[in-house]
Amino acid sequence: MEIRELRYFVAVAEELHFGRAAQRLEIAQPPLSRAVARLERKLGAVLLERTSRKVTLTEAGAVLLAEGRAILAAVAAAERRVQQATRTLPRVVLAVKAGTAGASVAELLDAYRAEPGAAAVDLLLCEAHQQQDLLRKGQADVALLHLPFDSRAGLDSEVLHIERQVAVLPAPHPLAGRPWLRSAEVVALPELPMARWPDPDGGYPEGSGAKVRNLTQLFQLIALGRATAIVPESAVTDLRRDLTVVPVLDAPPVTTVIAWPPQSRLRAVADLIRVAARLWDTTGP
Repeated sequence: MEIRELRYFVAVAEELHFGRAAQRLEIAQPPLSRAVARLERKLGAVLLERTSRKVTLTEAGAVLLAEGRAILAAVAAAERRVQQATRTLPRVVLAVKAGTAGASVAELLDAYRAEPGAAAVDLLLCEAHQQQDLLRKGQADVALLHLPFDSRAGLDSEVLHIERQVAVLPAPHPLAGRPWLRSAEVVALPELPMARWPDPDGGYPEGSGAKVRNLTQLFQLIALGRATAIVPESAVTDLRRDLTVVPVLDAPPVTTVIAWPPQSRLRAVADLIRVAARLWDTTGP
């Protein structure tokens, strides 16, 4: 069994969709399907049940998924340890979505920097849904994810905090002075269609709202009176003056987690996770 075949299988097993797995791996779907079939022949076991509508794991597939995650994580960790062995000081790569939780991330970096033996931290700013892929590819060691928007499938994680969501509106808008809103009121605004974020596969959901990939784009469009959005409260910490926020009572809460590849053995990652858990437990959202 080759590492490449194992990586292909794990991608399909986590996505339960050959098309999404192929996009994640940045390969075409036919060679992916052939590779998984070849792996099944090598092992003499059916790993995936395929129908025209869905892909499901068999019992053997579930076993290989658990073992495969551990093997791939160990390989990634070994590669990083070898790379770090050539450096004078260890480094940790932290992936966060651009524009999110700026103050909290700064506090985390300051708190970790004060730890004895702290490694250097490289901050990797990315767009929606990129953190998970960066972790899986070994390009990041740890990341901040926001549930239910991000997926932590195939990753270990620890909850940091839970927060409410708010509607972001142009400051002069008639609803800007309200003490609270409901989701239906925000979605129903004809002059301010809801902005659309990309799905994990890179496509956008149907709708008339503007397509956005980061908070900078989003806030610019809202300020111009072209869109609105419901976002986690921490995303509007440094809100521009021409915008305002109103709490949305029935919007689902957002959970921020710190996530890392399973079986990670980097002490610096464990220390950063510990500091993050302590910091958010002390300060809250």
